[in-house]
Amino acid sequence: MSSKRKPEIVVISDVHLGTFGAHATELMDYLESIQPKKLVLNGDFIDIWQFRKSYFPKSHLEVIKKIIDFSTNGTEVIYITGNHDEFLRKFSDTQIGDLQITDKLVLELDGKKAWFFHGDVFDVGIHKAKWIAKLGGWGYDLLILINRLLNFILVKMGKKKYSLSKKIKDSVKNAGKFIAGFEKTVSDLAIENGYKYVICGHIHQPKIIRKTNKKGTCLYLNSGDWVENLSALEYENKKWNLTYYHQLKKQPEKHILAAITVIK
Repeated sequence: MSSKRKPEIVVISDVHLGTFGAHATELMDYLESIQPKKLVLNGDFIDIWQFRKSYFPKSHLEVIKKIIDFSTNGTEVIYITGNHDEFLRKFSDTQIGDLQITDKLVLELDGKKAWFFHGDVFDVGIHKAKWIAKLGGWGYDLLILINRLLNFILVKMGKKKYSLSKKIKDSVKNAGKFIAGFEKTVSDLAIENGYKYVICGHIHQPKIIRKTNKKGTCLYLNSGDWVENLSALEYENKKWNLTYYHQLKKQPEKHILAAITVIK
């Protein structure tokens, strides 16, 4: 790519490197298109829960190498721990050059306080029955494998790809209620503590939405994931953008990344 976009901040979460569902090649494509001042990896970047020696392909290692390259070439990299990489929480507040590991992050963006964290702390199910959550993660990985086989067949037949996991999630009655509750909980807490932006991952639901209650307002942002949505958040010129990889349009000599600009 001849020219790179230079956003002030890029937020990526829920990549789940080390699992069959991770889209490492697509993520590398995206990373090659940017040169941010700050890169925030907002949890579950490496999936230590489901890590296996037999599966960590070269494409996944290339992503890690690219992140290290960012940190040695002027980009400040902040790795915020999540539940799937909670092992790294014992190294919280460790800093090596421009690479930092932490559990949460607070930044001031153009006079407004921004609060970054993964979000699993607000997921009661994980804390009450972690073994069930881990079992669900392994089942999800198996579902991804089955889905890839299904999509291979569908493409051969000239039909569109289909997401089994998304269909299952959308059909669960309580899913919408959980997501709405999650958004309200973190937004209310952000407003109470004077944060104008609250930036999460964890629930794999990319979104930028204004939240208001009796005490005030904040902008809720979720960077989504790189398993299904292949999405990222970008901050530039006092605006947040929600960017999707599937909006990459092939041009004669480069890719152009389409972004949805939402609010200041």
